Amino acid sequence: MATTTVDTTLSVASSMRPTIRSKPAITFEGLASSLEGVEVFDITGNAIRITDLWKDRKAVVAFARHFGCVLCRKRAGLLASKKELMDAAGVALVLIGPGSTDQAKAFVQQTNFQGEVYADPSHSSFNALDFAYGVSTTFTPSAGMKIIRSYIEGYRQDWGLSFKKNTMSRGGWQQGGLLVAGPGVSNISYIHKDKEAGDDPNIEDVVKACCL
Repeated sequence: MATTTVDTTLSVASSMRPTIRSKPAITFEGLASSLEGVEVFDITGNAIRITDLWKDRKAVVAFARHFGCVLCRKRAGLLASKKELMDAAGVALVLIGPGSTDQAKAFVQQTNFQGEVYADPSHSSFNALDFAYGVSTTFTPSAGMKIIRSYIEGYRQDWGLSFKKNTMSRGGWQQGGLLVAGPGVSNISYIHKDKEAGDDPNIEDVVKACCL
């Protein structure tokens, strides 16, 4: 069974020192199990089990830091640039963000994102997937440079959405990720967890996992 590992094992040079061991490897099946019962909401407010998004089809599911995030808007644009390939392969493109359905609708209107967009106001999917969270993963030199590059490329932060109460209280420090899954609830074939803001997956790896 394919696995993904949360932490790598650290080997020590001296046999006199204790070995620092990694956390147990987490199977893709285990990731699917952690999402059982998790619900997200479409932009009309209808609840849907997150695993239903790929139960009967293959899907690329991106998790945004929050709906106003400039780095997330760039990632959405990068994924949308591959949508023709995804459509040809019968693969759905999905984006989930922590926030309200109103924020999700604003994101769609502002970006004209052609995939499906869902809101996760309780952050339940982000918690279940154990995505990185915290100030130290948000404000890094690398993330700062990526923000500058994103602005140069024409992407913009929506500060109104960024300063919404639910975003300020948690979403501003939340990191996201991406998975490729389906068809089949437990059929997760690829996952990327952002180590810091703007830590995009290799888009060619995503294409290979979803479409080749």
